[in-house]
Formats: sequence, structure tokens, C-alpha cells
Amino acid sequence: MNLDPVTSKTPTEPDMPPAPVSFGEAFRFWLKLGFVSFGGPAGQIAIMHTELVERRRWISEQRFLHALNYCMLLPGPEAQQLATYIGWLMHRTWGGVVAGALFVLPSLFILITLSWIYLRFGDVPLVAGIFYGLKPAVTALVLHAAHRIGTRALKNRWMWAIAAASFIAIFTFDTPFPAIVLAAALVGWLGSRRWPEVFTLGGGHGSKKSSYGPALIDDHTPTPLHAKFSRARLLKVLLVGLGLWLLAMMTLITVNGLEGTLTQMGWFFTKAALLTFGGAYAVLPYVYQGAVDTHQWLSGPQMIDGLALGETTPGPLIMVVAFVGFLGGWLKEVSGPDALFLGGALAATVVTFFTFLPSFIFILAGGPVVEATHGKLGFTAPLSAITAAVVGVILNLAMFFAHHVLWPQGFEGRFDLISALIAAGAAVALFRFKVGVMTLLAGSALVGLAVSWLSPPLG
Repeated sequence: MNLDPVTSKTPTEPDMPPAPVSFGEAFRFWLKLGFVSFGGPAGQIAIMHTELVERRRWISEQRFLHALNYCMLLPGPEAQQLATYIGWLMHRTWGGVVAGALFVLPSLFILITLSWIYLRFGDVPLVAGIFYGLKPAVTALVLHAAHRIGTRALKNRWMWAIAAASFIAIFTFDTPFPAIVLAAALVGWLGSRRWPEVFTLGGGHGSKKSSYGPALIDDHTPTPLHAKFSRARLLKVLLVGLGLWLLAMMTLITVNGLEGTLTQMGWFFTKAALLTFGGAYAVLPYVYQGAVDTHQWLSGPQMIDGLALGETTPGPLIMVVAFVGFLGGWLKEVSGPDALFLGGALAATVVTFFTFLPSFIFILAGGPVVEATHGKLGFTAPLSAITAAVVGVILNLAMFFAHHVLWPQGFEGRFDLISALIAAGAAVALFRFKVGVMTLLAGSALVGLAVSWLSPPLG
């Protein structure tokens, strides 16, 4: 007899709808998901589809994809937003808050711990060797992300032109990422009026209808009362969300001042949260520009290390911002020189709060609209253009990482042939053999360790 690993119940028969799910049962599932959600957004969405649509039948295929399509249109991590949406649909506001928060909190605690280990023991040969192997692999991962998004987004010459223009803008003229997003959105909006077929957004997750038996929230299940659109409810959600943001920001200003590190982090990552079209890789150039160049919360090589840590932990990849926050809080001594860990943990928490608060507002405010508008999401043309622009931005990020990994002392220094070979091997593993991220990173870390034992020290 096969038992459910979370509830220890036998699965329902295919021709019977599942029993109503209690808040406690859903809580246990979302908690488990927060610890096993590896594999980036595609892997996380696949896990939720397998568990919620196929196995538990808490929601039907059509309702699942409808929610996913909405989340794909939003800035922010779509997998976390999808969990929030389903949790909200099943158990009202607190269901959405719990589902979305538990998707993030395990990753936050893990990254705080790993960030502390990184700062305290990063110079230890064992740890240095691991990161020596991880950095070239991360470079290959970013390049692969550009290819993966490009194959979906660059469907015609218009989209290729937008991608090329965004690459030139950021590589040659150092154009801020928000300006590129706004310009691309404007091009998409204007272009859709004259050439609508050019800017039609292609679905990346498929629309094939599969039947796994009756679902708790089925195709024709009436929209629950709490999920029906109401102007009063919409206003309430917006006021509460904005109120939480203002309360947190005013607290930081009162305690740290307008120019304080935590205040600047809160404001910066609020802007970053509204620009994450196309996934975490898309916003990383903006995070780099602000965190490394402008505020100097960490260095470029440390940013690469943080992305490697983010790839090896569960939760959204955008949680790499917690690493950025921790290093900034530690190095800027936001809690004083005698409380470095506290300062780092506090900064990581602040960054996470401001990064994910907009996602909750988007879902809790926009969910009722989506439930009432099946198939009527008519603002996909700007998103199509933004996604195309994101390809060029990510390609620029890959080149930046390659520069720092292959020429660690700059172009005037030596070329790191071993790092180049690791990067090339990782690229072949990703593009040719479709190796998973965790397998790739584990293998690259082992290679880095082997190199460190054979020829220390590493540069």
C-alpha cells in the first residue's frame, strides 16, 4: 500500500474527488515543499504539478495552468507566486501567506548559515577549492539560461533585434536595467498595435489538457466567495500591503537614517522586486549594478559565489539577494563591529522582506481578477518584448562572469586555463547531455577540490 509521505493517507481513487484539505494538512505540504524545491522555477513548477495536480488532485490541470499563466506575467519568482496563489485559492489570505512564506523561509535560514560559513571559512583551502570549481560552472549556467530563455522568446527578427539592442545598451553604454525594461515594454506596446502577431507571447508550459481524475478545485468548480472580485477587497489588500511597506521603511529610516545601509537595501530591493521579469537571471545584472558598483555591499567575485550558493539551495534563485544582504550587513557592520553575524542576518531578512512583499500583493490583489478573466490576459505584448530584452541582458551577465572567472586579475593578468576547461565541460554537460543543476555543481565542486589538492593555492 502506497502512503502519502506528508499525510500518511492512502491516495484517493481516480474516479473519486479527494477529501477536503485542512489548513494543517496544507501547512505540512507547503513546509515540505520549501525544503525540496530545488531545480529552479521549471523544477519547482514541475514538483507542484506532480504533487498538486497529478497525485493529490487538489487543483485541476486547467486551473493550475491558468494560475501559472498569470504568475508568468508578473515580475517576481513565478513558482513562489504560484504556490501563494494556490494556497490563497484553497485557504483564503492566510493560506496564500503561509504557502508563499514557507516557499522562501527554509532557503533564507539555509543561506544565512551558508553566508556565515562563506565569510568565516572562505579562505580555508577546502572551501576555496569548492568555489574554484563552482565559479566556472555558474558562468556556464548563466549562458545556458540565456539560451533557454532565448529559444522561447526570440521567435522572429523583431525579438532578435530587441535582444541585440538591449545587449548593446548595457554592454556598451552601461544603461540601467530599469531603462531597458521600460524601453522594451514601450516597444512591445507600440508594436502590438501595428504588428500584433509579432508580439504574441508563446506559452512555455504547454496547454495540453490532461485528466488525472476529479480535483478538489476542478475546471468547473465555482469560484469560492473569498476569490470573487470586490473593489473593497482590492483596496483593502493594496492598503495593507502598502502600509506594511511604509511601516517597515519608516522603521528603517527612524533607526538607521535615510542613508543607512538597511534603508538603502530596503529601497533598492523594492525596485529590484518590480523588475524581475524573466526570472532571477534577468534581474541579476540590476542587482549587480546596484549592490556591487553603486553601494559596494560586496565584490563582483563574491556575487558569483553567492549565485553558486543560491543554485545549491532550495527555494527561488532570487534568494541570492539574501546572500547579498548578509554580506552587505556584515561588511558594513550595520549592527556594530561586535555583532557582525546579527548585522548580516538582519540585512538578509530585510532584503528578503522587501524582495517578496510585492509578490504577495500581486497575488492577493490580482487573484480575484484572474479568477474572473479566464483567457483574457491582454497585456502580453510588452512582456514578450521585455523577455526578448532580458536575453541580451543575461548574455552580458555571462560575459561579465566569464571575465572575472577566466581573468581573475583582470585582462592584464594570467588566463586561467583550468577554469576555462571547467567552464567548457560544464557547458557541454548542460547543452549536450542535459545534466541537472545539482549534479553539475557537485561535479564541478569535486573538480575544484581536486585542483586545489594538486596545485594550491587557487586564484
